[in-house]
Amino acid sequence: MKVSERFFVLLKKRNLMAALICLAGVGTNFLLSFIVSLFDLPLYLDTMGTIIVSAMGGPLPGVLVGFVTNIIKIIYSPTSVYYGVINVLIAVAAAFFYKRGLMKKVMGVVGLVFVLTFIGGGVGCLIPWFIEGIPFDGESLSGIFFSTGIFNEFFSHFLSSLILDLPDKAITVVLSYFLLRIIPKKLNKYAGFEMWMQAPVSEEEKKIQRKSHVRVMSLKAKLLIVVGVSLVLVAVVATTISIIVYRKTIIREHTRIAEGTAEIAASVIDGDLVSEFLETKGTTTEYKETNLILSRILSGSTDIEYLYVYQILEDGCHVVFDIDTESLEAEDIGEVIEFDEGFMDVVPDLLKGKEIDPIITDDQFGYLLTAYKPVFDSNGRCVCYVGADVDMGQLKGMEKSFLMEMISVFMGFFIVLCVFIMWLSEYTLIMPIKTITRLLDVFSDSEPTQDNLDGDVRKFRAADIRTGDEVEKLYGSVERMLLNQTEQFRSIRRLSESTAQMQDGLIITMADMVENRDSDTGAHIQKTAAYVKILVEGLKDKGYYAEKITPKFISDIVRSAPLHDVGKINIPDEVLNKPGKLTDEEYAIMKTHTTAGKILLEKAMNTVKGGNYLKEARNMAAYHHERWDGKGYPEGLHGEIIPLSARIMAVADVLDALTSPRVYKPAFTLEKALSIIEEGRGTQFDPKVVEVLMDSLPEVQVILRKYSREI
Repeated sequence: MKVSERFFVLLKKRNLMAALICLAGVGTNFLLSFIVSLFDLPLYLDTMGTIIVSAMGGPLPGVLVGFVTNIIKIIYSPTSVYYGVINVLIAVAAAFFYKRGLMKKVMGVVGLVFVLTFIGGGVGCLIPWFIEGIPFDGESLSGIFFSTGIFNEFFSHFLSSLILDLPDKAITVVLSYFLLRIIPKKLNKYAGFEMWMQAPVSEEEKKIQRKSHVRVMSLKAKLLIVVGVSLVLVAVVATTISIIVYRKTIIREHTRIAEGTAEIAASVIDGDLVSEFLETKGTTTEYKETNLILSRILSGSTDIEYLYVYQILEDGCHVVFDIDTESLEAEDIGEVIEFDEGFMDVVPDLLKGKEIDPIITDDQFGYLLTAYKPVFDSNGRCVCYVGADVDMGQLKGMEKSFLMEMISVFMGFFIVLCVFIMWLSEYTLIMPIKTITRLLDVFSDSEPTQDNLDGDVRKFRAADIRTGDEVEKLYGSVERMLLNQTEQFRSIRRLSESTAQMQDGLIITMADMVENRDSDTGAHIQKTAAYVKILVEGLKDKGYYAEKITPKFISDIVRSAPLHDVGKINIPDEVLNKPGKLTDEEYAIMKTHTTAGKILLEKAMNTVKGGNYLKEARNMAAYHHERWDGKGYPEGLHGEIIPLSARIMAVADVLDALTSPRVYKPAFTLEKALSIIEEGRGTQFDPKVVEVLMDSLPEVQVILRKYSREI
């Protein structure tokens, strides 16, 4: 079994463990809730499992524990479905506090207590306030606040809910804090759900990826906005449609109730006695009995606000029966009530005794739905109408309650979906893309050496992204591109090495041509090149001339060192190989090898493309006989005006000249050569170069032993 396959098997086991921990969290919520109810304590403690699991595994398992807890509660407490949003918000808040290490400080614990109190007490107060039929807790305390006259009814309930919820959340948070200290830390890695679609990254790499900067907005924020807006739009549309359907349904239902009530009331009225009722002002036994029956019909229906019987005449509505209610005193029989504006369109039909459709009006009697039913005498003549009114204001309250129910349920599902979608996108989209970009940044920022490139490609391939979608396809395309680039770099490097070898061969060939003419310079070019390498690396190690001494500079001067005397090719043999001391005229001719070398190498630089590496060869050829005090030749340069490569070559050249035999002198010992060079520190030579030479004697002795028979 491959490593990746073994990992995915382990991943399934971890997620199973996470599910078991979530079940334990749900069980903890129910166990503590049962204990509280058993001892009739003024607490809830039904969120402790939610908080603990959120702290251990993050928001997703915590949200699941909180939401599942409330879903199960529906079995014995149907209103629990509306409070699911509270448990979900508590899970998100607890995960936020623990994830950022805020619980390590006292203020963090206090802060979490107040946040959870605001969620549990604040949001827990709003839900029953807007949903009819759900009672408040702590009515007595809210009554005390209300009686002060400082707070209105809503704020009285809100403050009392916060105060009563504070002890519960304080005890819950403190107990959770101590339990989390007892629970083994190693269980935390099993509490969170994982769905790696790539090789998992370490916590350190996660922190690096979270800190990655973006120009405008992160992909995670964009996804959250898209998901949030989409869910909200769907919810708004669904809620709006539901409200419209609900409104039509309850209007239709209450219209049916009003019509049915009016019809029942009309059936108990004897149409032949209506005129007698009006003439006798309701003093007859039959009137009183009928009025009692109508009163019972009204009291038997909680949905009917008013019940009355009018005789419709040209001058208005003549009261036949009007049943007393708590909110409105009944009109006396025979009273004439003017037609309301809302009835003007149907007055002609009412005068003709026709049936009319129910009417919704908003007038001095309130916002009402009215159903009229005609009452006929034995001759089939309409003698009056029974009116049954339904309070539409009550229906508005029902609509508001229904809306709050939908919002409460939606918010719980909304948060659960947002957390789940962000968790899913984290593993399937965000993390793989961040991994690709991070590895590409590493690839682009690393020094372009073959080892670095090969290592970066291995790291990229080790990511093993397996999303099975366009992200995996992108990963594969980038992987192939990096492999191609690495192979191209390897080919270019081989070509470059081949070219460099050819260049080095040409340099050595040119230097050998000069050296073969000079009978006194045995192995001079090899030894000076070796000394130059020792000196320039010593300067680098000491941090001298750090801005100048780069890897390229070191490579250029070591490779070009053999050409420092190339100008001697123009010196006549009788001067170059004279066995004795040179005359002034001959010495003047000998000194021209510096300018001749400069001219020769500049021509080569201008002729050969990519010949910039010869720049330091030209500097060494032209200026390696300049002196630190400005008394050298050919231009009398001084100090750091002399190119660094020439200052290094000056010491290397003199060291080899002193320790090598010449026709006009024997080889000096290394000690004497170093003494002479030391005397020239600060006058003939760069002091820093001399310092490095004195500190590099073991390396110098190795070169001397290699090329000389005796020191």
